[in-house]
Amino acid sequence: MTFRSVRGDITDGNAEHLKREHSLMKPYQGVGSSPSSQWDFWGSTLVTSSYIRLTPDERSKQGSIWNTVPCYLKDWEMHVQFKVHGSGKKNLHGDGIAIWYTKDRLHPGPVFGNQDHFVGLAIFLDTFRNDLHGMDRSFPYISAMVNNGTVGYDHGKDGRSSELGGCSAEIRNREHDTYLAIRYSKGRLTIMVDVDDKNEWKECIDIAGVRLPTGYYFGASAATGDLSDNHDIISMKLYQLMVEHTAEEENLDWTKIEPSVNLLKSPKDNIDDPTGNFRGTTLTGWKVFLLLLCSLLGIVVCAVVGAVVFQKRQERNKRFY
Repeated sequence: MTFRSVRGDITDGNAEHLKREHSLMKPYQGVGSSPSSQWDFWGSTLVTSSYIRLTPDERSKQGSIWNTVPCYLKDWEMHVQFKVHGSGKKNLHGDGIAIWYTKDRLHPGPVFGNQDHFVGLAIFLDTFRNDLHGMDRSFPYISAMVNNGTVGYDHGKDGRSSELGGCSAEIRNREHDTYLAIRYSKGRLTIMVDVDDKNEWKECIDIAGVRLPTGYYFGASAATGDLSDNHDIISMKLYQLMVEHTAEEENLDWTKIEPSVNLLKSPKDNIDDPTGNFRGTTLTGWKVFLLLLCSLLGIVVCAVVGAVVFQKRQERNKRFY
């Protein structure tokens, strides 16, 4: 997907809109396993005064950090400052970071250090290509997935069958700060990146028809396999978006909403459309045959109708002679 510059004031960033109970910032006070902690971590996660390292640049590591306070905001925007770096050369590093807004937290598993068949939203910053046939996109690749617990993440296909959209972004071994923004407002999910040291957001994903409940947890996780990287979280800042809702929307029990996406086509159709963009389904195989058959039948019907009309006109003209 080609990046499109967007206005830098997508979030005003005012301090009064920052929700500190859902934000993770230096010097990372409130991180730990005590009852008063607002963030808890697991696995290889290391908390320092400058960064939170989810995994070191070592093989077969998993780590995560999770907000212990459920979020009841209907409209929000999360800004994540992160850093992915390591000694591995091009294509010899992995696996990546995931940002979560899910029903459950601290459930380790195979999806970038978190459980599969999750319930909620995931944003994947995938740095390693598993699908050698998917050469139409470059890595690192950022994608989004909404799940109600029934769909598994297919590592072998880099999650292509379940992604809602995505974009390539050079996020690894950058000398400057790198940022990700996740915005959810009035059923619209927008993902943006700022990774080129230009202090401007570039749109990566923009999808309407997304339904997410309140009362879920924010978190971040990362994993390494045979290849590795340092996966660091510098900050996660959640902003409340001041949005008006209808009386009907306000009266809904938002905690009972099931995560879903109302799309023109199923995410599984992305196998035919490898870009991950929701355009018309690719016309291949039987689809082309059906289209040609329908066109041929249409031509035949038009020809028959035309012949009948022409014959009737000829008969009518003969009556006047």
